[in-house]
Amino acid sequence: MANKVLRTEEEIKDFVRGCTFLGTGGGGHPEDGLKQLLDAYREGNKIKWCDVSELPDDAMTICAYGMGSIAPQTPENVEEMKSLGLVEEPVKDKLVAAIEEMEKYTGKKIEIIAPLEIGGANTPTPVAAAARMGIKVVDGDYSGGRAIPEITQTTPHLNGESMIPLVSVDQWGNTCIIKKAVNNWVAEKIGKLISILAYGRLAGNATYLLQANVMKKLVVPGSLSKAFEIGKLIRTARESGKNPVEVVREFISGWLLFKGKVSKRETEDREGYYWGINTIEGSDDFSGRTFKIFFKNENHISWLDDKPFVTSPDLICVVNYETGEPISNPSMEVEDKVAVLGVRANEVFKSKTAIEELGPKHFGYKDIKYTPIEKIIE
Repeated sequence: MANKVLRTEEEIKDFVRGCTFLGTGGGGHPEDGLKQLLDAYREGNKIKWCDVSELPDDAMTICAYGMGSIAPQTPENVEEMKSLGLVEEPVKDKLVAAIEEMEKYTGKKIEIIAPLEIGGANTPTPVAAAARMGIKVVDGDYSGGRAIPEITQTTPHLNGESMIPLVSVDQWGNTCIIKKAVNNWVAEKIGKLISILAYGRLAGNATYLLQANVMKKLVVPGSLSKAFEIGKLIRTARESGKNPVEVVREFISGWLLFKGKVSKRETEDREGYYWGINTIEGSDDFSGRTFKIFFKNENHISWLDDKPFVTSPDLICVVNYETGEPISNPSMEVEDKVAVLGVRANEVFKSKTAIEELGPKHFGYKDIKYTPIEKIIE
């Protein structure tokens, strides 16, 4: 992979579009990611990322991301925020604020940001933060080129790295530092409880403070460049009159799992996550059939005609079947015309330990065993 600079607003939109596609329904709100990145660009900052091989081994790196539920705000949420005095949002960039707090607490100068995952907000926002701080961001992520709901589903955790210390800053300026936790699962849970106060807008977190020589062994390289190419392909295919769904399916070596119209949505905002099941009624070649997707922020388990089908860690990506635009779970609506694409998970997430963290049983579906997507399709 090569270093990349996004030179136009159109390229920035392409990047966010591709990140949203790989976000598998989660990864934060794309509109927030786009706003942060466009604002940073319009402020005169250079929007770029670096190939992992070109980063110095002795530099300190941080993983910066948004944490919490992505459930849409309700009138009740808004009234509760007002009653708590949470009206003005003084924090311009939560990730910058979290990284600066980490530097103050540890006394270490951070030179590189490693994105936690690929998603509509959780990739553009660390890129924007790096641009504003004048530091580097690596072309790669810790989640295998997709989005995940829990930080324990990342390569640093799978390789024994601690999340502590963890800094959290929300849009109101509430700041917390988790100095000690029994383990990463406990740190994750504490972080999610703190993030509830962000009311669906995600708290800005900084964790996994690692030297670059360690980061390089853990990061899955090239995922930011891949997201940019996907977003650009969707747009250019549409502009040239080609089928954007088929063009991107071919590019990612994926599969068309289903096509139809969203007929039902069951959603819940719980424990710092957005939970639910989307039901799709088939059309065209899938007429008369039904597809269901369980999500916990991101899409994780699917059923074809009520039989278990593709699951995490493989990717389940939903797009508009006419325009190819990816659809995040908070934005999905009944009557949406959608295509569901399946993508093979990165090999890093095919280990027994990774499947225990990201497979169906982890989400409470004890009777469903993970089967690689290529075997299911065959």
